[in-house]
Amino acid sequence: MEIFFDLYSDVLQQISILLHPYKRAAVIPDFLAPYIKVLFTPGPWQLTAGFLAASFLMITRLNAVEKNGFEGTIVGTLVMPYFSGFPNLCFAYLMATAGNESANGHTVLENCLVNNVTNLTLVLALPAFFWGMNLFPKDQVKTHETQINYLSLLLSLLALIFFTAALWLLGRDGVLGSNDGWMLVGLFLFWQAFHIFEVMKTNARKDRKINRRILMDLVIIGFCAWAIFASINGLVEWINLQGKGLFAKENLGILSGLLMVLPNGFLAIYYTMVNRADIAYSSQLGDCHICIPLCIGIFALFSPIHIPPSFETAVYCIMGAGVGLFLFTAFFGKLPRWAGAILMGLYGFFIYKGFIL
Repeated sequence: MEIFFDLYSDVLQQISILLHPYKRAAVIPDFLAPYIKVLFTPGPWQLTAGFLAASFLMITRLNAVEKNGFEGTIVGTLVMPYFSGFPNLCFAYLMATAGNESANGHTVLENCLVNNVTNLTLVLALPAFFWGMNLFPKDQVKTHETQINYLSLLLSLLALIFFTAALWLLGRDGVLGSNDGWMLVGLFLFWQAFHIFEVMKTNARKDRKINRRILMDLVIIGFCAWAIFASINGLVEWINLQGKGLFAKENLGILSGLLMVLPNGFLAIYYTMVNRADIAYSSQLGDCHICIPLCIGIFALFSPIHIPPSFETAVYCIMGAGVGLFLFTAFFGKLPRWAGAILMGLYGFFIYKGFIL
């Protein structure tokens, strides 16, 4: 983290030299100096801006990844979750290594549950309400590949319900221990291994290899991952040391869950607008798989997680949304606009029950 702030300080020093009214007055007008100084001063808003910028850059490489060896719902279920869900993994790791395990376990659980409920309701509801999420657009021919993506999406929805139900069953005794953590992580690894073999079978069937240009995308993604990790670490430190009111450390799990869902909102809106509802859909499901079971399982490996009273409300909302999405997808082949209104109502219920407010 010190390296991140040192870099910020060096940049700020160079900007200050440019802003000196006597040496370089012609370079940047004096009235812009305060605004640029604020922009380059390490703080919560600058770190948030850095987080969003790095997340957005990471997401933009998905188009290239799709063209260089991955396609359809595979992008949403195997590749994209590691991009959009990386902040949640960073947060779980930071909480697991920060001490005060009991409070941090509650925070990680809250972060993952808020993230999943928001993804499955609000994030999917908004593009569905404004544009409609049709898996079989009328202006596109229904191909064999489209049908395969549709079936893969249904399978991902079933996996979401299964993973959440497994978490609920493991948490019925009031605590998630290390054995529960191994079970959750093992479920996730098996699910990912299944998709890896699907990619290999698809590429073998089509006699296609993964393009080497994907390596450049991986380099960019690595840089973005470092920036995301550094910004999250900085925000966690700031809230723990200086957070007040709404930004108090007691609200860290909720705030982090809402912040980390923003990149998923970008994904859902973009891919819905370009008539790729399958990727918009599967990306949210894949991100939910990162939180449940992986993030919660990783923390449980380090320290037990004690189940809070609000746990069942959130789990029921997630499973209810999953069942509803499965039925909409299976019977309608889309998420109609009126279904988006229902999902927003479910999110309102989630808030009303007091899990967030």
